[in-house]
Amino acid sequence: MNMPQETRRALVRKYKETVLPAGVFVIRNLLNGRVYVSGSLDVEGAMNRARFELGLRSHRNKALVRDWVAHGAAHFSFEVIDRVKERDDPAFDRAAELEKLLELWREELQCTGDKGYNTP
Repeated sequence: MNMPQETRRALVRKYKETVLPAGVFVIRNLLNGRVYVSGSLDVEGAMNRARFELGLRSHRNKALVRDWVAHGAAHFSFEVIDRVKERDDPAFDRAAELEKLLELWREELQCTGDKGYNTP
């Protein structure tokens, strides 16, 4: 595909300026109800990475990997549960907003101890 250099540069610039959705996602063990709650400035990418790492048995959460291997991928669900609401305010801090959402959801879903895979 041959496209003019200026068109290519414009497309690359547009791609780099695109703001990816930030948010919180949960991985649920459908058999025992345990959950893993995480978030990212690229929530879809992080969720896909977690799925990929679990498939390779290389996810950093070893308890989650153990259950993934024992029960199989079919017994887990992946869901984006909240997204950072973007604002035009120049002082808006996406990362700080994400941390607040993550803290709220981790408390709400009680994702530590026997009910979850997260560590306190």
